[in-house]
Amino acid sequence: MEQLLNTIVQSDQLHSKWLNALSFMENTGARKISACEDPYRVTFLQLKHAAEEHRHAYYLKKQIKKLSVAFKEDYSIDSLLAANHTRQYLQRLDIFCARYLKKELQLTGQQLKFAAYLLVTYAIELRADLLYPIYQEILEKHNSKVMVKSIIVEEQGHLEEMIAQLNVFSDKWQQYAEVVIRYEQELSNEWLSAILNEIKEQ
Repeated sequence: MEQLLNTIVQSDQLHSKWLNALSFMENTGARKISACEDPYRVTFLQLKHAAEEHRHAYYLKKQIKKLSVAFKEDYSIDSLLAANHTRQYLQRLDIFCARYLKKELQLTGQQLKFAAYLLVTYAIELRADLLYPIYQEILEKHNSKVMVKSIIVEEQGHLEEMIAQLNVFSDKWQQYAEVVIRYEQELSNEWLSAILNEIKEQ
């Protein structure tokens, strides 16, 4: 991952597409959190988390303006690295988790939505907790104007909050989480490989 990010950060064109891809994922995450809310029983943490994910999406998009490239307002295919993988990442993880929980715990309706929200978000926060600090180190190494320090702090807080909620959800949550994490690792590997292949083809 470090070598790939080193390559990306040294090219404003690649870097802008990388930032836009991260922004897209943060925005997708925020929208999915909102979509799984119960209209009347939505929790304080869900509201907080959705708001912060939306802010991350905005912040990452705004960072593109620090680069010497034309600013893309949207998430069009040509503005994202590995666009298909980027667009499908969270959707595939969400579908996998929902199917797994439905089969494993026979959950349906709002209970299924909330349980999937907990486990998918946990897996994604683990990924963010790994990716953003490495990215920040490389940004500093190259004296980039782009920064993600504020996101790192909030993502760490999100992870702690998700663990607290999962402990309430089930005393076997780690067993369920392991299954979701393994699938998320596969998606991450596919995504990074797709980015690497795209860069090689340019």
